[in-house]
Amino acid sequence: MKRYLPFLFAFHFLGISLVGQTLNRNKLDSFFTMLSNKNMAMASIAISKNGRVLYQRSIGAARLTSQDTIAADENTEYRLGSISKMFTATMVFQLLEEKKLSPDEKLSDYFPQLPNAGSITISNLLYHRSGLPNFTSNSNFDDWKGRLQTEDQLLGLIVGRKPDFEPNAKADYNNSNYLLLGFIIEKICKKPYSVVVNERVISRIGLKQTYYAHNTELGKYESASYKYFDNKWGADKVVALENFGGAGAIVSTPTDMLKFISALFSGRLVSPASLHNMQTMVEGYGMGMFPFEFDTHHGFGHNGKTEGFASSLVYYPEDKLAIAYCTNGEIYSKDDILNGVRAIIFNKPFTIPDFSRITLSESQLNQYTGNYSGASSGLSAVVTRDGGNLVLESRGQKFKLIPIDNHKFLNEQFGFFFEFNKEGKQLLIIDVESVYELGKQ
Repeated sequence: MKRYLPFLFAFHFLGISLVGQTLNRNKLDSFFTMLSNKNMAMASIAISKNGRVLYQRSIGAARLTSQDTIAADENTEYRLGSISKMFTATMVFQLLEEKKLSPDEKLSDYFPQLPNAGSITISNLLYHRSGLPNFTSNSNFDDWKGRLQTEDQLLGLIVGRKPDFEPNAKADYNNSNYLLLGFIIEKICKKPYSVVVNERVISRIGLKQTYYAHNTELGKYESASYKYFDNKWGADKVVALENFGGAGAIVSTPTDMLKFISALFSGRLVSPASLHNMQTMVEGYGMGMFPFEFDTHHGFGHNGKTEGFASSLVYYPEDKLAIAYCTNGEIYSKDDILNGVRAIIFNKPFTIPDFSRITLSESQLNQYTGNYSGASSGLSAVVTRDGGNLVLESRGQKFKLIPIDNHKFLNEQFGFFFEFNKEGKQLLIIDVESVYELGKQ
């Protein structure tokens, strides 16, 4: 695969003790160099302990044009997507501490026109237990996402629709909950969300490259998002980020994200009691954060995704360790990359993938040929041999499968991964958006 950029910007802090071990920066560098050399991601990562940045690395491009390539570096800004919800939850808890809001207060006090508003509480919204329809789902999202919507227009995507379930019946992740919390913050503070988040969070802890995005135009250091198609990176779709409000309109850098979550967990933004409540999980959901477990290490944080961007922010309180990762283009998934990063940080076994082609025997290839289908996805595929290669055909598209492990394959042209399990009886088709599971017929 074509190599667009060499690796860039690694900070070297020799001999730093981390969680009883020395941070293996060399292995982290080797991992990200491999990802860069094989063109598997465009991203930035930063790691801190006790609020001090121990490691920062950027690979790939912040922007690609026909005339120029702007390399990503430590100042590159990324759209955070749903990590913005952590900022919103933080401000809600500040208002709760100030007695300007109550966890049992009803949504009907602010938006009586919404379904079940008289039964939905602020706590339900924080815990994703409102049952409200998601304003970004089943609402012709692709038709309006690039045009700035008014508050009334966004509320109109919720009003009149049937609720997904009764309030507090269960938890289900939903952007409407935090969009509404952002609107409620504005009503209580009598200021736009962008002003409130700057006053209560951004300026308060000195974040220099974090802001609420108002339009589709890119800021000076802001990256564009890309998807891999037909052997090259191409521009991904652009959304009017302000349409996501308190659910997803924040732009930042990994190092600023570290400052934010370290300030949150050190008591600089909310009280210890509020932080405890935010961390309290109900059916796997906290209030503005989720659990992130790795081996014996218990973390808290949030992921984000929006039109080509993906991000993750996690804090491990017992280790006083924070990890922030942002990508504006991925082939090898964010989750796989972060699992490798955590294994390196916590000194667990991890082999850096090199994505190199290997040779499989005819019998190995033959066990993977046949017809596959997935009941849940409705997807079907036919895998055949073409000499020493496997070819997968689905929905009229053919994919040449390059073996990179005994049961793992890569399609270089489109950046898909394919994994055969259970002696060829199960096929996983993996892209950056989802994993499709198919069974052999």
